[in-house]
Amino acid sequence: MTPEQVALARARVPAAFAVPWRRRALRWGGWLLLVAWIAACCVWFDITPARIAGGLGNLGVIVGLMFPPSPGEHWDEIAASLSQTVAMAFLGTFVAALLAVPLGFLGAGNVVTNALFHFSLRRLFDGFRGVDQLIWALVFVRAVGLGPLAGVLAIAVADIAVLAKLYAEAIENAERRQVEGLRAVGATPSLVVRFGLLPQVFPVMLAQALYFVESNTRSASVLGIVGAGGIGLSIAERIRIRAWDEVAFIIILLLLTVAAIDLLSARVRSRLIGRREGAAGH
Repeated sequence: MTPEQVALARARVPAAFAVPWRRRALRWGGWLLLVAWIAACCVWFDITPARIAGGLGNLGVIVGLMFPPSPGEHWDEIAASLSQTVAMAFLGTFVAALLAVPLGFLGAGNVVTNALFHFSLRRLFDGFRGVDQLIWALVFVRAVGLGPLAGVLAIAVADIAVLAKLYAEAIENAERRQVEGLRAVGATPSLVVRFGLLPQVFPVMLAQALYFVESNTRSASVLGIVGAGGIGLSIAERIRIRAWDEVAFIIILLLLTVAAIDLLSARVRSRLIGRREGAAGH
């Protein structure tokens, strides 16, 4: 480019050659506000180098006491609690996924076109998603008493809105040509949903539900601390008596369990979804 062309381009698009001073000032102001906020949080939470160093030293002592991991004298109790945790995660996720399917279709804008209903239902999903599983566990422990039932209800109620929102978004992103083809031949709305939308979004729904089983296995291990059953209570009891070797054994067992569930769910997804695709090809 000639100098004249460069000067003409600079006059037409000055922002491409130099950032305006106002934008630079806003950028630096934003960074300064971020640094000030982080510093204020450190002061507020009493985060100091001495405290962090002392905490790391104590953590090193705890990690040293964790080896070698040992099940202690309560292997049967640990196995039962872990099985209870997996059962809680599966049952809670199953109930949530089952109830989230119709809610997902109701929350999809291409199924229910009423704007007020769609907006209200989505805000209801947002409200339920704003409450953590641990809060629901505390509520249900007071409502139904101690035990795994409170954990199952907490997982189910916390996940219904999340899965319903994910399902609704998957339905809204479904291919429209199948739906329009069914409507063109006079299919009823229920048949459009059954044969036009559900076959497309079923793999997504299945994959998300299986992922939630794995995720909820980890979450269920915490719910036991507040009395909702599962392995969390065993971990909390051993932390209180400083049986760190048994805590390490339970953590390792939990990690292996989650890994096994992840591997199993991946195989189930590939087998079921693969069969669907093979059947569609025929």
